[in-house]
Amino acid sequence: MTLLVTGASGHLGRLVVESLLERGTPAAEVVAIARNPESVADLAERGVDVRRADYTDPASLDAAFEGVDRLLLVSGSEVGQRIAQHANVIDAAKRAGVGFVAYTSITRADTSDLALAAEHRATEELLAASGLPHALLRNSWYLENYTGQLPTVLEHGAVLGAAGAGRVSAATRADYADAAAVVLAGDGGSHEGAVYELGGDMAFTLGELAATVAHVSGKDVVYRDLSVADYTAALVAAGLPEGYAGVLADSDRGIADGALFTDTGDLSRLTGRPTTSLEDALRAALVTTPTA
Repeated sequence: MTLLVTGASGHLGRLVVESLLERGTPAAEVVAIARNPESVADLAERGVDVRRADYTDPASLDAAFEGVDRLLLVSGSEVGQRIAQHANVIDAAKRAGVGFVAYTSITRADTSDLALAAEHRATEELLAASGLPHALLRNSWYLENYTGQLPTVLEHGAVLGAAGAGRVSAATRADYADAAAVVLAGDGGSHEGAVYELGGDMAFTLGELAATVAHVSGKDVVYRDLSVADYTAALVAAGLPEGYAGVLADSDRGIADGALFTDTGDLSRLTGRPTTSLEDALRAALVTTPTA
């Protein structure tokens, strides 16, 4: 059985490939596609079938999907371009006779009012219309969205946001990757038609995030809750493009409303282990983060 992972040079796609190998899938049965195959040359050295493909190039997708049985569509990173890109992938999968597609979506994409959810919802609808057997992996937030900000948080002694007392079910990319690997390698129709709402076992508020950063770092850290407009302005002042800053601030608005909270337990059930805790993720990140 040939399993293909798109976006294998990205953070999540790479971790899915690694999880497949660690879980015993022979390297020769794993196809990893990337726009630049040289970026995953080490996977080829380990026996993974590395192929070039670009979401914007249907001919490259046709060539890459040849002989593939099951496919993981990792959502593209170019917000605003993803519907057309994902449509290309789905159409190519159908032409190639792929037997199953798993797609990395977002929490309750079919009903969410998050700005980020619109393209995911459209992709889910394209999959349904395609007739391809598929499963939806609706990921909540990544813990890396917070651990990646540790240097700035520690420098200023504050977590900024607009999430109020809303709780977010964040988990690590590795947690989500393990779940994707389990679904992709699933036998027969065990995951066909499944909709998994995936998130960490222990949701937290941004106030609790700040308190946990303070606890593990030994520094004074507080949470400063801002309006959506003020948080957007703060992100722009920090150097983010205005459009991207607006999407992030809207996501915090969604967190305040429960848009990225899930308590289904689907993630830990799929992986067969508890999800990574916020404290453990922060401690791991602090190893490479200056605290002075």
